[in-house]
Amino acid sequence: MKGAILSASDSESIRLAGKLIRTGGLVAFPTETVYGLGCDAMNADAAAKVFEAKQRPQFDPLIVHIADLKQLDVVVGSLPTLGQRLMDAFWPGPLTLVLPKQPAIPDLITAGLSTVAVRMPNHPVAQALIREAGTPIAAPSANPFGYVSPTTAQHVADGLGYNVDLILDGGPCPVGVESTIVSLAGPQPELLRPGSITIEQLSTVIGAIRRASSVNQKPIAPGQLSRHYATQTQLRILASVGARPVLKDNERAGLLIYSQARDSDNRFAALEVLSRTGDLREAARHLFAALRRLDSLGLDRIYVEPCKEEGLGVAIMDRLRRCATP
Repeated sequence: MKGAILSASDSESIRLAGKLIRTGGLVAFPTETVYGLGCDAMNADAAAKVFEAKQRPQFDPLIVHIADLKQLDVVVGSLPTLGQRLMDAFWPGPLTLVLPKQPAIPDLITAGLSTVAVRMPNHPVAQALIREAGTPIAAPSANPFGYVSPTTAQHVADGLGYNVDLILDGGPCPVGVESTIVSLAGPQPELLRPGSITIEQLSTVIGAIRRASSVNQKPIAPGQLSRHYATQTQLRILASVGARPVLKDNERAGLLIYSQARDSDNRFAALEVLSRTGDLREAARHLFAALRRLDSLGLDRIYVEPCKEEGLGVAIMDRLRRCATP
């Protein structure tokens, strides 16, 4: 049974998954962003299993997922006005808020911090699982720590296998990059991690937002380490769109490009195109799966063409820069 993939469209699968969460088990499930590795957010022993399964360092906090605002009171100690505005505008959806936590949330989940990262996912399977479990669910991405995030059930099985009690298959994730994270725990709103909800969208709701440092070795939310979302194969970002590297003799290289190939180039052992029309949402949706395919080929190096760094392109380039960090 351990590591089994069950269709999330089967109500019995949801019932079984909810029971596993309630009894301290681990369930991988789809969200609109990536697949999460979920446990009961109120159960410290279950949270310890998440850290063990992922080999995740305990200084890196988890995100708590809720299905309705009643559960928010269990997780969050206080909600500022700006938080309410962001929730009204973007929940349910791919936005995580860092807020003062309730004492009932185990310190392991928050890395001993006085704050908690919380979001309400906009995915029917995630919503159904949280409701069935009857408890908030703490969930990082369902992959070995630091590796490329999973956007399909098979990605989860390939990376974690029998370390998961059950994998709910809800198909490919429609967004494909992790949630935007905003901290409201300080004197000014702070963007901790870019995502599909852009800083421009956030600013229209709450005004000016400070951008956090791109590197934080003592994170207050996931995705702040200098190297993360990383392939095992060395990755290098090219200088510009259309740039092509000079390959070393006998170098087996893969090329990941943002939009339609402009010409054929048989120097590369493999080519992945994120969006033939140059659509940023399509590119984000395909990013992690494309990186995984290239990483599976035993290449010497992966070269990546950058995308335009606006809107969702900010999140794409954030993930690629962390992947490229030695």
